[in-house]
Amino acid sequence: MTNLNKKAVVLVSGGLDSTTVLAMARQQGFDCYTLSFDYGQRAHGELAAAKRCSKLLGASEHKVVELDLRTIGGSALTDDSIDVPEQETSGIPVTYVPARNTVFLSIALGWAEVLGAQDIFIGVNAVDYSGYPDCRPEYIEAFENMANLATKAGVEGKKLSINNPLISLTKAEIIQQGIEIGVDYAQTVSCYQATEEGLACGKCDSCRLRKLGFEQAGIADSTHYISV
Repeated sequence: MTNLNKKAVVLVSGGLDSTTVLAMARQQGFDCYTLSFDYGQRAHGELAAAKRCSKLLGASEHKVVELDLRTIGGSALTDDSIDVPEQETSGIPVTYVPARNTVFLSIALGWAEVLGAQDIFIGVNAVDYSGYPDCRPEYIEAFENMANLATKAGVEGKKLSINNPLISLTKAEIIQQGIEIGVDYAQTVSCYQATEEGLACGKCDSCRLRKLGFEQAGIADSTHYISV
């Protein structure tokens, strides 16, 4: 299935969405190079899940880039003085990490140029996106336009594409499609405050959306939760 002339960089967090995207890219015949970030996030255990899922889904290489976004803070995921909310909130939630997707996509763009890849995959979603401004389709479109203006590849006519196959899907639809192509969601970690072992709290926004997705999909939730 793999086309060695069809490389793609896939952003993976170890979570449900990005793992599904990786499986989709592999199904489309891409030779996948997965990219994760150790950016000072609370849920450090998600990095082990990203590495594990990359291997299970046949990525050619998995790379972890270290950043320290705790130096600027501003998010419940990177600042211990801000609590992760366990109740629904309105507006842009405190779990939004300032400019995170812009930073991540920029580094993915650089690696894509080095690899000679013209495709980047990201698991952003505008339906269940929790209010994050950098998960909207207009943002992805704008970044793709910038990518083709700001790179040697783009200037030379090698169009770079930012693929976001989950952008208009509900969480239930994502799970259903993932199951159909063989994703083992028990291997993924989506929780904002997961333990080092990858156990989910079951209370944060991410856990609530994930739980609801499994319920609406009519599929048993294989998530590993903290015992209470």
